[in-house]
Amino acid sequence: MTSQLPLFIEGEVIKGFGRGSKDLGCPTANFSLDVVKSLPNGTQPGVYYGWAQIDSGSVHKMVANIGWCPFYNNKEMSIETHVMHKFDTDFYGSNLKICIVGYLRGEKNFKSLEDLIEAIQQDIKNADEELDHEDARNLKTNSFWNRVQ
Repeated sequence: MTSQLPLFIEGEVIKGFGRGSKDLGCPTANFSLDVVKSLPNGTQPGVYYGWAQIDSGSVHKMVANIGWCPFYNNKEMSIETHVMHKFDTDFYGSNLKICIVGYLRGEKNFKSLEDLIEAIQQDIKNADEELDHEDARNLKTNSFWNRVQ
């Protein structure tokens, strides 16, 4: 799928499994299954990085997992987006726009919750570094962010 990047996705934030904040210390915003099913054919499961916007707010760095989350044995593919910004409240029902800029790694299973948390923290660090590159930064000002749904 990396030849299809950047990829722009938009949809309503729905309630997920509730484990991002509770189990992993990494809150995520989830798209509906309809949005997931609209991904281009050949989309590789894995961890991606890019930009995210809630409603018409500021554009922030993000990291997203696209796939089945093997550690949790999900039955349906999902897109779980961690916006790298501290929010005071959740944003269920809000409009989420993401721009997937690049691919970090494939999905994999983990021996323990601690190993998964460690990998997530490394993914966040890697995404933060990748998004500081000029080609990635340029997408932060794309006209996509100004479009009305």
